[in-house]
Amino acid sequence: MKEGKRKYELRSYLKNPLSYDDLVDLQEKLWIPAIEFTRTWEQEFKQAWLTKESSDTEILKAIAKFPKLMERPIVFSDTKAVIWRPEENIINFLK
Repeated sequence: MKEGKRKYELRSYLKNPLSYDDLVDLQEKLWIPAIEFTRTWEQEFKQAWLTKESSDTEILKAIAKFPKLMERPIVFSDTKAVIWRPEENIINFLK
């Protein structure tokens, strides 16, 4: 897709989930622990036997299995990523 001058790809990762390796790459671009982009209130969080002290590996494997656990939307490029909320995050990302 192309909006204005920037090209972008919209990926519905509930329908087209990210692999574990994709999630590792995304975490590296976000520069935050996996728990910080995990929806801990979802039933699948408990179903996967996760806690807020779970390792990044455990969390990313669970997100690969239960994509609903990943915070959204997340915008990313080849080198960096940002969680859309708050809206200022995306404005700064696009600058």
